Order: sequence, then structure tokens, then C-alpha cells
Amino acid sequence: MADPINVSGPVSGADKTLTFETGKLAQQSQGAVVASIGRTVVLATANAAKNVREGMDFFPLTVDVEERMYAAGRIPGSFFRREGRPSDAAILNCRLIDRPLRPSFPDGFRNETQVVITVMGADGENPQDVLGINAASAALMLSGIPFDGPIGAVRIAYTQDGAWIPHPTYQEGDESTFELVVAGRRTEAGEIAIMMVEAGGTEKAWSYYESGAPKVTEEVLAGGLDACKAWIGEAIDLQIELVKQAGAREPMTWTPVLDYAPEVFEKVSELGSGPLAEAGTIAVKAERNEATDAAIAALLEQLAAEGAPFEGRTKEVKEAARSLQKQLIRSRVVNDGIRIDGRGPADLRPVSAEVGVLPTAHGSGLFQRGETQVLNATTLGMPKMDQLLDTLAPENKKRYMHHYNMPPHANGETGRVGSPKRREIGHGLLAERALLPVVPSIEEFAYALRLVSEVLASNGSTSMASVCASSLSLMDAGVPIKAPVAGIAMGLIFADGKYTTLTDILGAEDAFGDMDFKVAGTSEFVTALQLDTKIDGLPAEVLTQALQQAREARMTILDVMAKTIADPRPEVGETAPKIISFEIPIDKIGEVIGPKGKVINAIQQETGADISVDDDGMVGRVSIGSVDGTAVEEAKRQIQLILNPPTADVGAVYQGRVVNITKFGAFVNILPGRDGLLHISKMGGGKRIDRVEDVLELGDVIEVRVDDVDPGGKVSLSPVNPLVDGGGEGGDS
Repeated sequence: MADPINVSGPVSGADKTLTFETGKLAQQSQGAVVASIGRTVVLATANAAKNVREGMDFFPLTVDVEERMYAAGRIPGSFFRREGRPSDAAILNCRLIDRPLRPSFPDGFRNETQVVITVMGADGENPQDVLGINAASAALMLSGIPFDGPIGAVRIAYTQDGAWIPHPTYQEGDESTFELVVAGRRTEAGEIAIMMVEAGGTEKAWSYYESGAPKVTEEVLAGGLDACKAWIGEAIDLQIELVKQAGAREPMTWTPVLDYAPEVFEKVSELGSGPLAEAGTIAVKAERNEATDAAIAALLEQLAAEGAPFEGRTKEVKEAARSLQKQLIRSRVVNDGIRIDGRGPADLRPVSAEVGVLPTAHGSGLFQRGETQVLNATTLGMPKMDQLLDTLAPENKKRYMHHYNMPPHANGETGRVGSPKRREIGHGLLAERALLPVVPSIEEFAYALRLVSEVLASNGSTSMASVCASSLSLMDAGVPIKAPVAGIAMGLIFADGKYTTLTDILGAEDAFGDMDFKVAGTSEFVTALQLDTKIDGLPAEVLTQALQQAREARMTILDVMAKTIADPRPEVGETAPKIISFEIPIDKIGEVIGPKGKVINAIQQETGADISVDDDGMVGRVSIGSVDGTAVEEAKRQIQLILNPPTADVGAVYQGRVVNITKFGAFVNILPGRDGLLHISKMGGGKRIDRVEDVLELGDVIEVRVDDVDPGGKVSLSPVNPLVDGGGEGGDS
């Protein structure tokens, strides 16, 4: 076995070490690196096909994250006891790694490329996602695959004291108010250029703010994005050292695939500039697409039809037309300050909001911004309806869930519907994270919450529209969120040395621009952030302007939402379950549930309420739910009687029910939570009884008298009337 090459470096400001190793594992892979921090270990492999598949008109990069449960010393919980489809967390990790890697490959490189991250060690303290970005970059650097790296990445957490700490543990992250994941590369000038940001507030952020922790404002975020550059530089330096010691493979031979020849673009520009520029001024998406298609069809007829200058080169003409349209739209924005739909750079499209759209849903909100329309529905359930998680992270359940659906008809197209794709999962989790800091805790609101965003029409930033629709839906459902949250998508065009920041970008502006920048938050602080940029370096003043522009738009949207519904409804709707939750001593759980669930099942059958009992190892928690509020109160009353049972009076007569039969007698329930023993010797009124079952059955109702209550609370009973013919009076014989 070959000797591995190992490089390590300390993480400044933290008692941690980042390590890269190559040469020992996966020796057949073109590039393979084992990265570790703490006892969390990932193996990253990078491989590319030698040739381009015929007809490939895009860069086929695939990033897969394989979570192996043995990494955490666990057996998978599935029926087959092996890993199946990737978890939502793994899919989000795939997207997190893909986003900074994809723009780092050269234009025209179309060889199929695959990066696989296998999580081989999970210590329950150090997350593996950022480690995977650094390992993937290092593997590509060694592979010989054309890659403009290295890419460095770091997660930083904003503490309750107002400091940014690098590579926080899970616990440190939970104890912070905000987390940023940032990836970047070093430019020729030696500066760190930020390429990707994924960030969000923590679940307990609001409670920390109430305790005096500084809020995460736009200014704080700008400081965090600047602070992270030092740690990104450390990860880059360590990868450079690894390549220096191990040596990279010979660069692979590849042929750039050109979308069109220069002469094709020249002719398309000559003939198509007018029609395509005119099409780019049409505000309505469907009409603009029609005009664009008509202009391209005319170009194809002129240039690619039989006998035309570029006969049979239809694909080249189409791609050249698309590039020309991109140039024309960008030039109009930068030089004239006019966007596709006629807006100025900082203008917001018309915004509208409604609630109570769906009569049977527990809560619903409809949000529309321009041609983007999202309907969100909230469903409230018992706490036991939370989602069980079978991942490598410490969390094993989630009570607040957001799911995002975008069917083809949202773009006026046909296509596959059904199980969600990676994009839908990613957008759903982004919107979920944006609301997380304002969702009440289970102690404040004892419900599981599932939100579903249905994208009904799409023309720019459906994920941020989902954030707005979610806030409306939650408030309509009577969920006491801490504050409404709104989101907005920003864009950037860099041309002719000028940066132009765009508010509320259209789908085309996203495709033709240089940055996609989504910001969500309340009126006071930011709750989520996502940034992807295609250019090297983002000046601090440009980022500051973008954040400020986003805040202005967010405040406008929050005002529109407040006019529709300013605060959560005072109580849940009539179709929603009424749920209450309270703590009980952990040693009382058995009494509430009863033998084989008899007690809790009896209460559920009698009241019609749904009851669940859980514990955290320290205290028990009972949750009671029903659409009928009186059923909830009755179930609570009965459980409280079990917890604090009434005292039986000696000599008193009670009508009881037989709840258990033993060889020596029967236990009779005489009061809620209070059973007494009717001994076999007392049942016959002086006559001998061989078997209790000869005179009593479970569920029988009998009158009994309390003979004695000992100091331990045990109750001794006798029948008021003998249970056999010919017996004397009840009582001791």
C-alpha cells in the first residue's frame, strides 16, 4: 500500500485542525482526497470522461454526497437496513458543493465530470458539508481535470457576544444567532473573491435576541463576509501545499466545444439585433418569449435553411441568437438603466397578498410579485407528526417542515410531475430556513407544522415568494410567529467596468446576469441569505449597496403583507385541531399510559381526543389534540386526575370498574387514577371462591366499599353485595 501524503493546518481563532490526505484511498480515481476536521472524515473523488458525448450542449457535472451510516456508528433505519435515496440534507449538501465548483470549469469543457463525497466519519460535533467543498476542490486540483481552483470554504457562526467564529460545532451553531457558509477563490491580484454564500438564522435566534444578543443586520452580514476571507485563504493555502507535495496528474487532453463559430455570431448580430432588441423590451413573459421565438425562427430561415449561408447549422444559429440577446439586454440595463420590463434597477414589481384562500386548509396565503405567484398552505398536527430524520447530524426529528412544488405549468410548459427534484428540495429548504427563527417553540405552540408552497406562475425568485406566502399562511393559521418574514431576489450586471444592482430580478435577468442574491428577513434583522456570483470579486461597496437595496424592497413587501394581515390570528381555525401540551413527572408516564396502553386508549375512546406522551429523559410531555375543544379539555381533566388522584374515603361506597384480575383478587378503579384491591377472600361473603374469573370479568361494574387506606395509599375494598348466591353481607368474613 502506498504511503499517503498528508498536510495539516490550524484554523486560526479556533482549536481545530484541517487535514488533507491523498495516495492511500481510492488510488484508481483521477483525483482522491481524504479531508478531516476533528473526527469527521470525508473522501472526495473527482473523475472526468475522456471524450465528449455526442450532442452534449451543456457541462454535465454531477456532485453526489453519500452519507454512510457507519460513519456515526449506526445501522440505517430502513426496511432493508441499508442506505437508500439521499436525504434532504445530503441533497442540500450536493447543491452546496456544486454551486462554487460549476463556474470554475473552463468555457467549452463538456466532458462528463463526477464528484463523489463519501462521508466516512461523523463525530456528531463537526459538520461535514463545508469539509466536502474543500475536499472536492482538492481532489479536482490533483486530478488533471481542467479546473480553475482551488476553492476554499468555511462556515462561520455569529455568537451571542457579537463575534464570528470559524468552523463551529453543531452545539456552537445552535448557541449562535446566525450561520454563514461561504466559498471563494483567490484572484490573480491575491484577493479572495466570494463565489457562493448560504446562510440562515438559528432556531433559537429570537430568544437570544430577546436576551440581548446583537441582531444580524445587513451591516453585520457585510462584516461576516469580509471576515470569512481569512479562513477561506487558509483552506486554499492548504490545498496548494497538498498539490505541491503530492503533484497533480498530467492535465487531461480535451477539446473545447464551441456553441457557434465567430462568423455565425457576426451574421446573427447583423440580421437579428433589431428584432431581438425589440423582443427584449416586452414586459409580459409569454409575449416576450413568443417574439423571441419569432425572431429566432426568422434567423433560422435566413441563415440555416436549405441554400442559406449556414445550411444545417441550426443549433449554432440558435445559440448565437441567445448570446446576442444576452448582450443586448445587459447593455440596455447598464447603459440606459432600463430593464426588460421597463423598470429601473431598484424598482419592485407590483405586489399583492391574500389570506384565507383555501377554505378547508388550516391556513393559506397567496402572494404575487409581478408574474410570479405562489400559494402556500399550512397544516397543523399533533407533535407526534413531526418528521423523523435518519441522517448523520445529531438532530433526529423536525417539527417545522416546508415543501416546495413547481410543476411545469408554472412556466406554461409540459413535463414530468411527481417526486421533487434537487432544485425543489433546495428551494423548499431555503424558504424553511428563512422562517425558522420566528417559528414559536413547541413549549409555546404544541403543534407540528407542515407548509407547502405551490408555485402557480414563475418569472423570477419563486423561493422568496414562497417565504412571503409562508408568512401569510402561518399568520392565517393562527401560528404565533414572532414577526412576519419577507424575501427578495437581487441581481447584478457587470459590464464596461460598471456594476448595476437589480432589485426583484426576472427569470431572464437571473439567466443573463452575473449574480443571484436572495435575502429574507423581518423588519429588524436578516433571517436567510443565498448568493451565487459568476464574476471574480465583489467589491464591498457593491455588496453593501445590494444589501441596502434588498432591505428597502423587503420593507415595501412587508408593508403590503401587513395591510392584508398584520398579526397572527388569535386562535387556530375551526378546521384545525385544538392542541394543548403540558409537562408531567417522568415517573407518571406509566400511569398515564397504563398497562399495554389501556388507560390512555380508554381516555381517547371516551373523549375522542388524540393523546401522545413523550419524554426527553428528564421530563414527560403530554399533548392532547382534537378539532373539538371540549374533548381536549375533558381529556386533560382526566389526565390531571391521574396525576393528582382524589383520595378515597374509608367507609365510602363507590361504583367501580374491574381493570385487572390476578390470582389473589381483582383491582377495581373507583376514582380517576385510583384503584383498590378486592381480595378473593372477600368476594363470596363467607363462601369460598377458587378462581376470581368465576365471579368477575374485566370491565365488570360493581359497587365496593373502602375498608382501609394504608399509609402508602393502597386501598383495600370489599363488595357491597356478595358476588355469589348464598353469601352473607359483604365485608371481611
